[in-house]
This record gives sequence, C-alpha cells and structure tokens, in this order.
Amino acid sequence: MSNTPTDVSDDGHATGRAASSAATGPPDRLSTDPRSTHYDASVFERDIGIRFNGRERTDVEAYCISEGWIQVAAGKTVDRKGKPLLLKLKGQVEAYYRPTAG
Repeated sequence: MSNTPTDVSDDGHATGRAASSAATGPPDRLSTDPRSTHYDASVFERDIGIRFNGRERTDVEAYCISEGWIQVAAGKTVDRKGKPLLLKLKGQVEAYYRPTAG
C-alpha cells in the first residue's frame, strides 16, 4: 500500500491525483470538463494520449482506466445546455504522456 496521498471524489473513487503523478503517468480517471470532479488542469500541461482497444483515440472527453471506459461525443448532438452528448464505450484503456518534441 502506498503512502502517497490521493484525493477521493464524492462517489468514493480515487481521483488519481497523487503527489508524484507526473512521474508515474496520467491519473486513473480524468475529464476535460472543468466542472467535473475528475478535472485537473495541471495534468493537461503535458500532452496525453489515449489508446482504446489498441487504437489511438483523439476524441476522448473522459476516461477511467480501472473501470475500462472512455466517453466520446456523439457526433454534433448537444444537450439543452449546449454541451455535447457523450457515449460511454467499454474496453481496454491505456493513458500515457506523449513524448515532447525537442
């Protein structure tokens, strides 16, 4: 068991925000929506890649590695507040930091 402090969200899931998350890789769960409890602006300072079922995805809005899902926008469909409708796809999820150019 690690002694590194990790935040826990309201629903009891670990947010993956550990003190050394930059050295170990992206967090277990992350969202691009600033209103989400799983949003962390400091993680987005580096470019994150998502591989879903062995295929590189660039349209991921949110992901969870431990539960094995990603959320992607459903085309151009939006809800009544103007936010894109999201589809949850289940499968093998790998998140990684892309190497910096230079």
